[in-house]
Amino acid sequence: VDPKSRHKGKLHTEKYLAESGIKYTSIRPTYIYGALNYNPLEQWFFERLDAGRTVPVPGHGQHLTGLGHVVDLANAMATVVGNSSTVGQIYNVQDRTAITFDGMVRACASAMGMDANEVKIMHYDPEFFKGAFGKKKAFPMRPQHFFTSPAKALTDLDWSIEYDTAMGLRDSYQNDFVHKKAAGKLKNDFSTDDIVLNAM
Repeated sequence: VDPKSRHKGKLHTEKYLAESGIKYTSIRPTYIYGALNYNPLEQWFFERLDAGRTVPVPGHGQHLTGLGHVVDLANAMATVVGNSSTVGQIYNVQDRTAITFDGMVRACASAMGMDANEVKIMHYDPEFFKGAFGKKKAFPMRPQHFFTSPAKALTDLDWSIEYDTAMGLRDSYQNDFVHKKAAGKLKNDFSTDDIVLNAM
């Protein structure tokens, strides 16, 4: 566990619950996505592609990351309620596969009906821009590998994965992004992008 991670409290909570004797089941999602999700990370990609912009991606673009659709996550969580066999267990929840950062850009383009091969991606060294963005996030994912296996959850729980990445991104684009755009509720803040693109 990264000692600087703002998420380390989740691990501490699991440890506390285990030591206290309180009955619990822990669900560990990776990046959650999908229509009406509280943290629409895919919107970051859709906004740039919709505006016809070059998409700045930190590092080499080949970091693997795990996505889990919000509906699949909710269904997994529902299966542990009242299920005594899940007490004290920890389950990782995400899609069956991981996707690279570059792959995410192209998958979002495909979900929008665009030609994924025509998308422009600019790779950059995030260390070079350390401190340049202030408190703004220049990219919605950590520039490192971050994925897991949902095999235990698929085996132990009365649960299956309904959404693969392509299907989930289409759902998010059609049932969330398009409506936000029509309502004028997109952020369209490309200030960090411009810092990167203008320096390259």
